[in-house]
Amino acid sequence: MQNFEINGGKKLRGKIEVNGSKNAIVAILAASVLNKGITILKNVPQIEEVNRWIEVLESIGMKIQRDKKTITLEAPEKIDIKNIDKVSAERTRSVIMLMSSLAGKFRKYSIPQAGGCKLGARTVKPHLFVLENFGVKIKVKENCFDVDASGFGKSEKVVLYESGDTVTESALMAAAQIPEKTIIKMATSNYMVQDLCFFLEKLGVRIKGIGGTTLEVEGLKVIDKDITYEISEDPIEAMFFISLAITTKSKLLIERCPIEFLELELLKLEKMGQKYGIKDNYKARNKKTDLVDIEIIPSKLVALEEKLHGLPFPGLNMDNLPFFVPIAMVAKGKTLIHDWVYENRAIYFTELSRLGGNVTLLDPHRVYVEGPTIIRNAEMMSPPALRPAAIILVAMLAAKGKSILRDVYSINRGYGNLEERLQSIGADIKSVK
Repeated sequence: MQNFEINGGKKLRGKIEVNGSKNAIVAILAASVLNKGITILKNVPQIEEVNRWIEVLESIGMKIQRDKKTITLEAPEKIDIKNIDKVSAERTRSVIMLMSSLAGKFRKYSIPQAGGCKLGARTVKPHLFVLENFGVKIKVKENCFDVDASGFGKSEKVVLYESGDTVTESALMAAAQIPEKTIIKMATSNYMVQDLCFFLEKLGVRIKGIGGTTLEVEGLKVIDKDITYEISEDPIEAMFFISLAITTKSKLLIERCPIEFLELELLKLEKMGQKYGIKDNYKARNKKTDLVDIEIIPSKLVALEEKLHGLPFPGLNMDNLPFFVPIAMVAKGKTLIHDWVYENRAIYFTELSRLGGNVTLLDPHRVYVEGPTIIRNAEMMSPPALRPAAIILVAMLAAKGKSILRDVYSINRGYGNLEERLQSIGADIKSVK
């Protein structure tokens, strides 16, 4: 168990670079089993979620080499799905995407029930409904999904049961294995979905409509190609550093930010009174994603009159919504934050009350945050959810005095080498037992 000791209240300085996207890499790792050739992935974040995925893929026979941020994957002649590492699979919810990526390789197989963040009931029905379109039958059991893909085949049009990122990715991976046209309706166009599309295009899959809600996919019966693909940067990590700079009242340059997926967040902050500058404008190494450097300038903030709530892209990103909680703590006035997607996540926001936040829970989805407040140091356990744990760390770095955040595995699932990177911009943080 890793714990963080933080001596907070210090101004941060300098610049920090955004890492590759967590949510993109897990989808692309799931899709890597489609390829009989060699897949080289670059700019891979060094996070626990990737570690779990590597353990899962190695357990089913994938040959994997790692060199810092580069991973080389080679599929075996035959995937051994019966030998899947159940413990590792159960620790990441995204393993559910294997149901889709393996549909063209097996007639019958089982995938362990997934875990990940503890955010309340998260139905898997949309995934089951997606695969039904392709002739796949799934039985949900207590600890696993039993998949019957003996009828896997063509589906001319798929209407998604909900406009979700992982569900869209599942549909894409199924369609990529069919050498005929599939139309996917109600798709999301979020950053990880676009990254997966760019990866599949490298493999030879034809996709029209990337960035929109209707995708036209023409797959391949056999995918056998040696490729190199570079993961794009993570807008959610960028928002972590934006929130951190604002909450600590620091001037900080955040490099390699995927601007398309931060524009609304920046507009909301601008209307609160936040000053920032955009430095440079350039392409990510995938030659697709637009990146900028964002300089956050210390400002006095006022709460928005309107509520803040997440929506599918191009709305305010649902994973960026929690980072407005510590920001609202330093803004003058009352902010209503409506986290309608998850039953339990807003409840975790009230943990910031232990750090001096004036956070009132209205119901399982809504909180009022009233500021400005003086953020205080404390000793706390990290919640079993990535973003709520991250915003507690943000608040602790802003609080004067020593804070202890215990069991930070949740944070390490999504943020790589965070301790060293925070130290590089002036944070007083270290690991302790």
